[in-house]
Amino acid sequence: MIVVTGATGNVGRPLTRALVEAGQQVTAVSRHAPTATAATAAAAAKVPASLPDGVRHVAADLAEPAGLKPALAGAKAMFLLLSGDLHAPGANPAGIIAAVKAAGVRRVVLLSTQGVSTRPFGGTRIAMRALEDVLRESGLEWAILRPGGFASNALWWAESIRARGAVAAPFGDVALPIVDPADIAEVAAACLLDDQHTGGVYELTGPEVITPRGQAQAIAAALGSPVRFHDLTREEAKAAMSQSMPAELAEDTLTILGSPIPAELRISPDVERVLGRAPRPFADWAARTVDAFR
Repeated sequence: MIVVTGATGNVGRPLTRALVEAGQQVTAVSRHAPTATAATAAAAAKVPASLPDGVRHVAADLAEPAGLKPALAGAKAMFLLLSGDLHAPGANPAGIIAAVKAAGVRRVVLLSTQGVSTRPFGGTRIAMRALEDVLRESGLEWAILRPGGFASNALWWAESIRARGAVAAPFGDVALPIVDPADIAEVAAACLLDDQHTGGVYELTGPEVITPRGQAQAIAAALGSPVRFHDLTREEAKAAMSQSMPAELAEDTLTILGSPIPAELRISPDVERVLGRAPRPFADWAARTVDAFR
């Protein structure tokens, strides 16, 4: 059995599906159970609507590692995705690794971040590198995934595209090799299932660099209708982002988006190295996700 944390998120959902399709038993962990359909709500064994049939769901908070015990019972491997608050001062994500090892789990695949290697001095990235080191030294089998920016970050634009047919973003002509979360999920599945990836550190990017303006154009093409692009100033973007994240993190994110260093512009070969195919372009993600923008 394989435990997937963050199972209702942009990576966790396709990862759970991939593991089920590979014939694996999966326990999906998230803080809150997804909404069930009326049919499943009436059934004796409720299955969250967004999870495949046969997947067991356990609601647990990773900030309380002891609460993971029911989810870890009988597990052989775990996909570990941490929410931002688990990097805050006083958090102890290393306790999760200890709980996993105590439960007899053999393998952990950690979703880290490209910034651990490209910008190692930010507070969140220092904490993530420390967790990587704890995992390496744990005696468990492990693999570490370091993706760059996610294609699914464009979902922040969904409301404005639906309402006004418009996108507002900073640095409209600065391109980055953003990665499709489905590719992250497939690489994670391979690392969970295949021994050859044990001890691997994989940097995950898309196959091309693309600007925010180019992303808006790809979404417009998928919709079959125009999407206007409005450039935000850095100050406007920081004000908007600070409503949902600490100002320091907003500033840090804007620096990466506006002034990427060469390592952040590099197209990594690791998706193709693991999956035997090129990573998906942003246009593919936009076409699959187009209903979110209608």
